[in-house]
Amino acid sequence: MVKSYFGASYREVEIGEIVTLGRDAPLTLECGVPISNFPLAYQTYGTLNAKRNNAILVCHALTGDQYVTGIHPVTGKPGWWDRMIGPGKPIDTNRFFVICSNVIGSCMGSFGPKEIDPATGKAWGLNFPFITVSDMVRVQALLVDYLGIEKLFAVIGGSMGGMQVLEWATRFPERLFAAAPIATATRQSAQNIAFHEIGRQAIMADPDWCDGDYLAQRKYPHKGLAVARMAAHVTYVSQSMLQEKFGRNLQDREEYTYGFDADFSVESYLRHQGVSFVERFDPNSYLYLTRAASYFDLSQGGRARLTDVFAGTKVRFCVVSFSSDWLYASVESRNLVRALNAVAANVSFTEINTDKGHDSFLLDVPEFDAVMTGFLHGSAAMYGVD
Repeated sequence: MVKSYFGASYREVEIGEIVTLGRDAPLTLECGVPISNFPLAYQTYGTLNAKRNNAILVCHALTGDQYVTGIHPVTGKPGWWDRMIGPGKPIDTNRFFVICSNVIGSCMGSFGPKEIDPATGKAWGLNFPFITVSDMVRVQALLVDYLGIEKLFAVIGGSMGGMQVLEWATRFPERLFAAAPIATATRQSAQNIAFHEIGRQAIMADPDWCDGDYLAQRKYPHKGLAVARMAAHVTYVSQSMLQEKFGRNLQDREEYTYGFDADFSVESYLRHQGVSFVERFDPNSYLYLTRAASYFDLSQGGRARLTDVFAGTKVRFCVVSFSSDWLYASVESRNLVRALNAVAANVSFTEINTDKGHDSFLLDVPEFDAVMTGFLHGSAAMYGVD
């Protein structure tokens, strides 16, 4: 049990497994700051086989965490990929050993801005160093080393998790057999950078943000973080889904109030999304993780060609996009696939037709389940996973 901070109060939260990394040598972040003796929270599911060749690393998205399946200790709800991971599910824990860590910069036990800076005895806050997707992946590699796994069978993830998959495939191609980047891109677009900036500004404009020092001052920028989540959530769904689900329906009333209450059902829905989010996420973590996602660019700011980045790769890829995803539109996946084809990589690509938007990989989309099941079990047979 560790003391954690969510919403307006401190309470004891069961974080699960935490390992201290960087004991033997510091890890220098891309921003130039060395870190050592830092915590990483993670969960494992299933059993590592005798050949140690059945491990799948699952990478979570921006506001996800290590609780991919089972009951989440904060929300009391099923893990964010509970429908995909478990016995007999597409990522079958009867066959695979699943690892998921909370990325550094986040807020469920890993090294992040709400953790204590040993030099001051206070939460890091804005003294926390800037981190990148590359830093997240290098820390995950240290975890894989700690678990005694030389090579992963597969690395899988959607959205920012997909960015981590691509970073794994280009930084450590010899350490994984298969990769499934889902609903993602090789770099963040200007539009997505803009949406992240809106979210950050909403948080920083909240007077209870206190220049990032809200923990010490026993305050919490509820309103700013909720607005940031509301704006982001609009990008996770499609226009057709919102129209079909809500349209112009009124919320628990028969006529307009001519005020600023949630007259429309879609307004009430977004407010609920914002309020529920502040109970499980740290505002400063949101700032750091959105910045990390914005920095992501496999082409190194245009200085490298994707064909060069993937040249000679032996990784087996399964790229998945969704037709109604406008946050990471299918054109982004096609650009990735063209680069992989140009270097004769082993790659399959599926664009799944659905009206559920970017969050389709988290929702009930049977065609997606079938694609992942086929790819994983087919690849496992090739790799010799029992």
